[in-house]
Amino acid sequence: MPPRTPSEEQWLRVSDYLSGNRYSLAVEAADAYPGDARLAGTPLLSAPAWRLPAPIPLDRITLEFRPRTPPPLLPDLASVAPFALPTRLDGSRYRRYCDVIESLSAPAVFENRPIYRLVSADLTGDEPRLGFARGRFFEGINVGGPAAFEYAAAALGVTDGHAYREAFGDPTNLNVRSSAMATCALTLRYDRATGTATFPMHYRDPALVGHAGGLYQVIPVGIFQPSGEAAWNEENDFDLWRGLLREYAEELLGASEEYGSEDAPIDYAAWPLAKAMTDALATGQIRSYCVGLGTDPLTFAMDLLAVVVIDAPLYDELFGALVEDNAEGRVIAPRPFDEAAIKELTTAAPLQAAAAALLTLAHTHRDVLLD
Repeated sequence: MPPRTPSEEQWLRVSDYLSGNRYSLAVEAADAYPGDARLAGTPLLSAPAWRLPAPIPLDRITLEFRPRTPPPLLPDLASVAPFALPTRLDGSRYRRYCDVIESLSAPAVFENRPIYRLVSADLTGDEPRLGFARGRFFEGINVGGPAAFEYAAAALGVTDGHAYREAFGDPTNLNVRSSAMATCALTLRYDRATGTATFPMHYRDPALVGHAGGLYQVIPVGIFQPSGEAAWNEENDFDLWRGLLREYAEELLGASEEYGSEDAPIDYAAWPLAKAMTDALATGQIRSYCVGLGTDPLTFAMDLLAVVVIDAPLYDELFGALVEDNAEGRVIAPRPFDEAAIKELTTAAPLQAAAAALLTLAHTHRDVLLD
């Protein structure tokens, strides 16, 4: 191990504390916001325009691409929370939070990939819309990472306040920060004969992921982003369903994230899994819904909350060979989609805030989802 400066050692100590206490810190962070800001009584924060009285079909959401949207003006981390940017042995200070992670505690996959940056969201009314600009993954890391780090540092007494977090004000304000949005999907295997459903879960291994390590989450979940750097991917992958298709392949079947899209756009119509699921969506064997949008109280991470209901025979055909492990952690065997299971998970398990809200809302709207 290379020698560390005292400030790097302090950074690692706070980072380890954050990793080991991520769930409890998120619950505490949520308590700093008004109760009506919390979605379905969970720690996930949500704006009025992000809440839905009932599930809507995922394909009802119109996506708008706004490439000329200017980047937000962010607070200077080195001035507001200098402890988040330690000094190196040569006396220089790290310039960005992502640089510190990359040097001191990089997960297995840590790449500054292109994303669709969420800049506006209104899910209410007859024309629900999400607006996106171009972005990079590290832009979100450089905001959400320090926000969580500062909270953990305050808990350890390294700092006595939350100046960096407070500089952003309302965490649901998309104008003051760069926001990568993940689509967070609860997958229900629905048995029409018995009227029952089951769902798998995911444990996010902190050694493998840069966000929400050590927490349980629904599956699949993925950042809404192009599949690669090539220019054609930006338009070809700008579709919520196509983003989910890639996550189903990767997280439930263990497929690689390499789709050859640097050489040619993904042909979703010819890809067997994508074709099978898209055809089933058209015939009603698969139904996809949105139940809301929220931001994590600790990391400010954004999640679109989705439910994908798959008829049991098709689910077994597509995902009968469910993997036990994938590139981001461990896949948990399906459990019943009933009140007892939801209560156990939301009260006794270290759930990511988005998962707690999604499970709660999905069970509330069970009759609609399993109609």
